[in-house]
Amino acid sequence: MVKDHFVLHVPSKLNLAGVAPLLCAGITTYSPMRHWGITNGKKVGIVGLGGLGHMAVKFAHALGAYVVVFTTSQNKKDDAVRLGADEIVVSHNADEMKKHAYSFDFILDTVSAEHDINAYIQLLRRDGNITLVGAPDKPHAISAFGLLFQRRSISGSIIVSLAETQEMLDFCGKHNITADVEVIPIQKVNEAYDRMLKSDV
Repeated sequence: MVKDHFVLHVPSKLNLAGVAPLLCAGITTYSPMRHWGITNGKKVGIVGLGGLGHMAVKFAHALGAYVVVFTTSQNKKDDAVRLGADEIVVSHNADEMKKHAYSFDFILDTVSAEHDINAYIQLLRRDGNITLVGAPDKPHAISAFGLLFQRRSISGSIIVSLAETQEMLDFCGKHNITADVEVIPIQKVNEAYDRMLKSDV
């Protein structure tokens, strides 16, 4: 038996395999967008297009934002557009990055690999926020001046309350949002793990 306080209602039209990751990657990306007031007309950047990033793109698009995906791989362009991105920026292209300086209301950084967060802080407008949901092994080296002069902020977020998780599931039901998944038989779990290590998803 389970107490009803701990039970979530899944909208019936959603595919259960695609719902399961919503309870991790879904709420991890939905919550900071709700907290920072992402609505129609906001400009939102998503750093990375993996498990967290692809959910973030779907949510930002459904919330009405102008969505820009930052990736190191030009090969992810078609997927980003399919998921709802309005624009894709290859992050190691300095000219592409520079054209977005001082323009973002909010950036969600989903990357767990080591990277230069200061490059993204410079893209925030006054009072803009960058929220970290990725967790690199090494601490970020952050320049205080990037935050000071435009009153920008940096924050972190992780899985939150059951109430907000239910809100997210209801939102997903309304907008027909689930995670992109590949269902495999249990006999291929080792193969799947090897593929994951190679980023073959």
